Amino acid sequence: MITDRLRRRGRRPRQQRKWVVTASAALGLGVVTLAGNALPEQIQSLHLNWPTRAVLSLVGVTFFAVAGMAIQNLLARDDPRTPSAPPVVRSAPTGKPTGTLPYTSGFVGRTGTVGWIVDAVRTEHAVALVGRRAVGTSACLIEAANRIRDRYPDGQFYLDLRPAGRGLSAREVLATLCRDLGVSEQALGRATDLDAMAALLRAHLAERRVLLVLDNVGAPDQVQRLLPPAPDCRLLMAGTAVLDGLDGVRVRRLGEPSLDEATELFTNAVRDAGSARRDLRGDPAVRAMVELVGRQPYVVRELGYAMGLNGWSAPELLANLRRAMILPGRPDATLLMLADRDRAYAVLGRGARRLYRLLALVRQPLSRNAIAALARVNRGRADRMLDELLRGAFVTATADGRYRLRPLLAGYARLHLCCAEPSRRQVAAHGRLVRYLARQAERHAAGLAGPTPLPQPPAADPDPTMESGSGSPDPTPVSPGVPADPGVHWFTRHQELLRTTVCGPWGSAGALPADPPARVRRWWLRLAVALCTWYATRARLDDWAAVCRAVLASPLSRERPAVAGWANNELGAVYRWQGDAHQAAVVLSIAVRQRHRRGAAQSRTNLGLALLDQHQVDAALDQLHRARRQRSPTDRAGQAVTELGLGAAFLARHDPLKARHHLVLAANRFDAIGDRRGYAAALTNLVLAQWWLGERLDAAHAWHAALDCYEATGDRRGYASVLLNAGAVLVSGDPARPERARELLLESLRLRRSTAQPVGRVLLYLGDAAAALDDPDEAQRYWKEAAEACLAAGDGDGSEAARRRLRATATGPTPA
Repeated sequence: MITDRLRRRGRRPRQQRKWVVTASAALGLGVVTLAGNALPEQIQSLHLNWPTRAVLSLVGVTFFAVAGMAIQNLLARDDPRTPSAPPVVRSAPTGKPTGTLPYTSGFVGRTGTVGWIVDAVRTEHAVALVGRRAVGTSACLIEAANRIRDRYPDGQFYLDLRPAGRGLSAREVLATLCRDLGVSEQALGRATDLDAMAALLRAHLAERRVLLVLDNVGAPDQVQRLLPPAPDCRLLMAGTAVLDGLDGVRVRRLGEPSLDEATELFTNAVRDAGSARRDLRGDPAVRAMVELVGRQPYVVRELGYAMGLNGWSAPELLANLRRAMILPGRPDATLLMLADRDRAYAVLGRGARRLYRLLALVRQPLSRNAIAALARVNRGRADRMLDELLRGAFVTATADGRYRLRPLLAGYARLHLCCAEPSRRQVAAHGRLVRYLARQAERHAAGLAGPTPLPQPPAADPDPTMESGSGSPDPTPVSPGVPADPGVHWFTRHQELLRTTVCGPWGSAGALPADPPARVRRWWLRLAVALCTWYATRARLDDWAAVCRAVLASPLSRERPAVAGWANNELGAVYRWQGDAHQAAVVLSIAVRQRHRRGAAQSRTNLGLALLDQHQVDAALDQLHRARRQRSPTDRAGQAVTELGLGAAFLARHDPLKARHHLVLAANRFDAIGDRRGYAAALTNLVLAQWWLGERLDAAHAWHAALDCYEATGDRRGYASVLLNAGAVLVSGDPARPERARELLLESLRLRRSTAQPVGRVLLYLGDAAAALDDPDEAQRYWKEAAEACLAAGDGDGSEAARRRLRATATGPTPA
């Protein structure tokens, strides 16, 4: 196997050090113990007390541990490794310019970039190629410099501004260039400051045609005083994005090579290793491996060289890489080799490297606070690490101020994660993120839901000719002046992250680990509950149902029946909103058996409403009465919802006196807890009871108050329902007010169509209003549309009422 062959070449130095140091410390402890037992008389003659003996023992153990580390370092020198591929740039001696440029070997692709540099030097005195580290800026610049070297007969000079990983200062850069370009030491000694040294160098080059190539520029002050160069000289620079702000420099940004260029680089590296393989540029496995390592030129070349040197096949190597990134345990040797070859990653600070690895756990963008929670650091340190990753082009920022790994580097970050972060640390980091999200979601969901634990779905139609409303909020406000809710903004901003975290199968990318600890499961469940609250308030039924099914599919539902009962209760509410009352009743019956007393009361209330939708009034009343008895005295919101359901049930039973009693209780309790939506829903139903009892003035006051509440809360669904009830009352009243009724019903029709609600009953009463206004043609048109709409919505009573009106107009006067 590939991994076995690589593993025989040696372990990672860090793992070697752990075992060597542990063995050395154990050996030292054993030697100290044996020495103490072998020389008891000598030790006693010295009259040493126990602290002194302990210190001597610690010194002995430390000595052997340090000796073990030294032995490990000696062994590491002879540790056989996979040979590195020959470098593309044959560089000059480190930190010293020479009279000849370095040359490139095996350079492929980047023809457009090299051609741009060659053309730019014709008209520009200073040209810079910038990009993230290890992306190939040096190779491109040196390739272009070698193509134009004949234009500069007085010399071509190269200087590496970061020899051995240490950046040169501005004084070191100027002094090195002055000495190697022939400036006398006496003149250089008379230069008092950096500006004088730069002027001396520029004067020395005034009559010469020289090409200066500065590589690995890491700060503007390293080259600031070299601008502008001498009139006939040209300055080529390669570095990071810090060169973007320099005046008088024409800059071009260089990204990763294209997929075809990277594949060609891989193929050439395989040939350089002595392999006689066919052209691999069309091999899908090779292209997949190139994408896996982010198309980083150096790493692509190293991977291809290793494959050609060891005689591996591309599909076999790709399969081993993917398998090693999935399976937990000790990192695979192939991954370790690739991780060690990442030059851009190596120059990052320790904290930035760790944050880069942890960001591979999540595919969606994160806010700065979420990143701090993921890394378990304070906000200031998280900002510094994130800024370092931004400068290195490891992460990208979204328009709303969130951050994510660059998609091209996500696979490589996952590789580093597997190599450097044990599974327990990955689980702990993901758990911290879930805890942060759950706390934030609960805080924002509390503002959405108000005092009521969960928004209840619409109540059933209490009468074949009337409709009752509900306290369910709708996403679109009624008046344009209603301000946006910050909780809605937070959920909208992070909805992709929340959906993946909650609904993704455990063990998949971005979701929970396959077997998270109990504390992480609890936070995940709390996040699911808060997310359901938001989906309910926004009427996003499919997303709401997806969260419920994810909870039911999780191990928590099998371990804790109450969790499954909660999920079934939520799913039953979704089915009611979707108009599937039968399926809702089935699921809610299961929830009643699975939940405890208070939870069972909530499920019984929803079950009663589902039965009411199926016109099983007696069964619905039984469930609602039992729910009322099970409600805790302190659960005022739950009591109010149950009273609202009882009022709707008694309206459906044509008992307006009892319905008024329960609806008044519901309205008072909703008002006491400050739930304006629930209060408006109770008033909407109370309008019907009072009208049937002949309390016309009270009914008018109730529906006006309900209209005010719905307009203030921005509940379009409830607003449409109360408009329908008010219009139905006015058109069937004594005396009738058909003109006002038609206005209310038309507004209700507009709102219900905008919120995808059934419109059959609205059309039915619009026909009645048209008939009262002596417009029989329009009345028949509305009744025909009402019959079709009610039939499509499953409202058989409404469809029959519309047909009855059509038959009556065909045989006689229109019924009242």
